Amino acid sequence: MKNFSRFVCVVVMLFAFSSKGLCETRLRMSTTTSTENSGLLKALLPPFEKENNLKVDVISVGTGKALKLGENGDVDVVLVHSRPAEDKFVSEGFGVDRRDVMYNDFIIIGPKNDPAKIKDLKSATEAFKKIAEAKAPFVSRGDDSGTNMKEKAIWKSAGIMPKGPWYIEAGKGMGAVLQMANEKDAYTLTDRGTFISYENKVGLVILVHGDKSLFNPYGVIAVNPKKRPNVQYALAKKFIDFITGPEGQKIIADYKLNGKQLFFPDAKK
Repeated sequence: MKNFSRFVCVVVMLFAFSSKGLCETRLRMSTTTSTENSGLLKALLPPFEKENNLKVDVISVGTGKALKLGENGDVDVVLVHSRPAEDKFVSEGFGVDRRDVMYNDFIIIGPKNDPAKIKDLKSATEAFKKIAEAKAPFVSRGDDSGTNMKEKAIWKSAGIMPKGPWYIEAGKGMGAVLQMANEKDAYTLTDRGTFISYENKVGLVILVHGDKSLFNPYGVIAVNPKKRPNVQYALAKKFIDFITGPEGQKIIADYKLNGKQLFFPDAKK
């Protein structure tokens, strides 16, 4: 009788473990560090998870790596911010159902004393030229992220291949780069959302913004099930419908820090 009772306890424990763990429905998403560092996902994901009785497993990396995870079929959906890379991902057959989600902008930040004298310049390209001429410290993401891709495009438009002790490639996410730039009194390029979330932790200030080339749109893409049959396309589609639908768009619009809006909903009807 004692052995039977012990057997029943083991069965109950195994059932509880499987029902809460192994059998839990999970959606795998890769996304850029800006959605994670800004805190947006903590506001956006819980309502979706509750509504669909599932868990979203988030891998937060640069856009290039996020798309690579989708290409390999290691995630079901990607949420990133580099339109040229996104279009390539879709045109090569790895992604389907791409939708606009939201936008903010990139900004150039740096120390208050602004040694390169770039404050209030209207052109990001001119600002980068002055930073290079002054050999003022500049911290680059250096991680093939959407921000890093934008930075490279600006250097290219300036006709400059940055190199030397003044140019520091961090190979880190946006939050870590902001902290590094702060420690080194350096300039860097960042998305506005992450900067707002770190504004009270660093002494850097916004020096250049408003250039139309600094527009920063975000897109969501399902991994193509015809290319990667193992992905959960139906769940990815549910997430796309949620984040581009009224509830998801309202959460994005309402998400603020220090009274400042980090992202602006941009889903097309």
